[in-house]
Amino acid sequence: MTPEMVAEIGRQAIETTLIVAGPILGLTLIVGLAVSVVQAMTQLNEATLTFVPKVVVVFVAILFFLPWMLDVLTSFMKQLFLNIPLYAQ
Repeated sequence: MTPEMVAEIGRQAIETTLIVAGPILGLTLIVGLAVSVVQAMTQLNEATLTFVPKVVVVFVAILFFLPWMLDVLTSFMKQLFLNIPLYAQ
């Protein structure tokens, strides 16, 4: 296994992680910004007001995106396992 192969596997792993985590992080960012705008307009500084909506959105997003996330992760792992003979050379 060459250093280039290791770097490529690492790059693919990071890319897969970003692809899988992207939708959930994006939705959390949007909800966080919306709650911050509402807090700034109403001058409410309650910590739970920012925490609870984010937790709810993450839970709903995981339920919605879970089949797609599992498909992406499974295909990545299949690719890794099928290429083990190439990596052993």
